[in-house]
Amino acid sequence: MTDHQLILILDYGSQYTQLIARRVREQHVYCEIHPPTVSVEWIAGRRPIGVILSGGPMSVNDPNAPVGPPGIFETGVPVLGLCYGMQLAAKLLGGRVRAGDRREYGRAEVEIFADSPLFEGTAAKQTVWMSHGDHVDLPPPGFTPVARSGSLAFAAMQNPERRIFCCQFHPEVVHTEHGQKILRNFLYGICAAKGDWTVASFRSEAIENIRSISNGSRVILGLSGGVDSSVVALLLKEAIGDKATPIFVDNGVLRKNEGKEVRDRFARFGLDIDCVDAAERFLSNLAGATEPEKKRKIIGATFIDVFEKEAKRFEDAHCLAQGTLYPDVIESVSVKGPSMVIKTHHNVGGLPEKLGFRLIEPLRMLFKDEVRALGRSLGLPEDLVGRHPFPGPGLAVRILGEVTKERADLLREADAIFLEELRSAGLYDKTSQAFAVLLPVKSVGVMGDERTYENVCALRSVDTIDFMTADWSRLPYDLLDRASRRIVNEVRGINRVVYDVTSKPPGTIEWE
Repeated sequence: MTDHQLILILDYGSQYTQLIARRVREQHVYCEIHPPTVSVEWIAGRRPIGVILSGGPMSVNDPNAPVGPPGIFETGVPVLGLCYGMQLAAKLLGGRVRAGDRREYGRAEVEIFADSPLFEGTAAKQTVWMSHGDHVDLPPPGFTPVARSGSLAFAAMQNPERRIFCCQFHPEVVHTEHGQKILRNFLYGICAAKGDWTVASFRSEAIENIRSISNGSRVILGLSGGVDSSVVALLLKEAIGDKATPIFVDNGVLRKNEGKEVRDRFARFGLDIDCVDAAERFLSNLAGATEPEKKRKIIGATFIDVFEKEAKRFEDAHCLAQGTLYPDVIESVSVKGPSMVIKTHHNVGGLPEKLGFRLIEPLRMLFKDEVRALGRSLGLPEDLVGRHPFPGPGLAVRILGEVTKERADLLREADAIFLEELRSAGLYDKTSQAFAVLLPVKSVGVMGDERTYENVCALRSVDTIDFMTADWSRLPYDLLDRASRRIVNEVRGINRVVYDVTSKPPGTIEWE
């Protein structure tokens, strides 16, 4: 991606760091997230048109707080410091940062009282999103205040001569009224971006990259049937034609009719899918496992073993393609910054080293919305492009407790009913992710004058823009009633249905 203009984002651990990157990409400017441990020499070698310093959970006055590359403010490259990034700039450049009397979190109103290219075209008074404990008490020499709020004398500051601009609030969050305009001002007004990052340009580069890495060899792909691997399959088809071999592994924890749907769908694109039934092996290895991370690792290790055996059947295959996305990489690799690892992504690493294959990850630097846009450009049908996310370990992490064939069958049926009712109500495309969860508890019920003691099923549906925060869907009671009655009546073994009304945070979207 080095042919594009580049914005570098240094990650100081903010929960919003990925959101900064998404907002920059939405402005058609390519960006990457890197840890603050990179050197100034490395940054100079990448030739960025601008650098953004993210927020972070620590205090800049903490002895162990991440500092970042010395000299970052001396490069002449425009810098935008956000929250922690503003405080870091203040401290390193001779200002003063102090702890506030109380932490400020949520909406606030700021007043822009000085001219600034960062706020050009925005209102004098505007709503922003704050999330901080410390604040800048005294700007560094050469910096002038630009904005204030009811609790902050310095809600934003700048040094236009050195092209350093800082906000105490988060323009990347949707609650900040003019956030996109502020970021656009930095990208286009201050960094002189050209806006050369598009799906069309990425598609042609990805195809050329696949051809270059594969160099005439066969490329095998672990095809799950989801959006990500489906997009990779079509990129491979376009790049190398019949040299692409997608392998679909039934791991026993797939959704209802998944295998047949995958075969039928890709037959229309002229792709011959190699299907492997390994359900019994996966379920046998999962026996007795109840801890979420253990289940994920078992699924990942078993997949590697199964895939290794299948791959050996193709003697001319020297490359492996994976549908790894940028959030997978960021969340799985701790050196990407101080951000906490929430869960392991089983498709990051492992297979290439095991097989001795060259790795092809054409989506590695893309976010989900960019993958969907790419899928549309490749001709994927809208019902697949708009499909809700499905975890790599499948139903194994939606079955709380031990995973067995019987429990997987129960969840498969319940999940299919819920999604069918959601589609019938015209709400599937209006929600971001919906699914059923099988709980590790039983409850007493009464059916046909008989006492029952059977499983509890939870329904989960969320609405989100970026999957980093999410709110539970306010589904109509009639829909929930139909889904509940059908599940209890049609799925023998479930006698109670509950609805999850937890947002993210504090919960996660998936239960495990």
